Amino acid sequence: MAIQLYMDHNVPRSITDGLKVRGVDIITALEDGTTEVDDPELLDRVSNLGRVLFTRDYNLLQEATKRQRLGYHSMELSMLTNCVS
Repeated sequence: MAIQLYMDHNVPRSITDGLKVRGVDIITALEDGTTEVDDPELLDRVSNLGRVLFTRDYNLLQEATKRQRLGYHSMELSMLTNCVS
């Protein structure tokens, strides 16, 4: 089973386009209409879709870490960080 990504609005389009060209299954926050939702709502949305969140948003990563510590086990594999500078 291939990983299905959910690209946050702060990921450069060149990364998203490059992955799409290579056949990666991607939904973007823009396509999904979530570019302005709060972090908790975005995490819920991504989890409900069963996708892996690809983001560069440090605050969102903090929220995901907090949820993991509180026992939200569905979030354990739903974050993928982008370390590209």
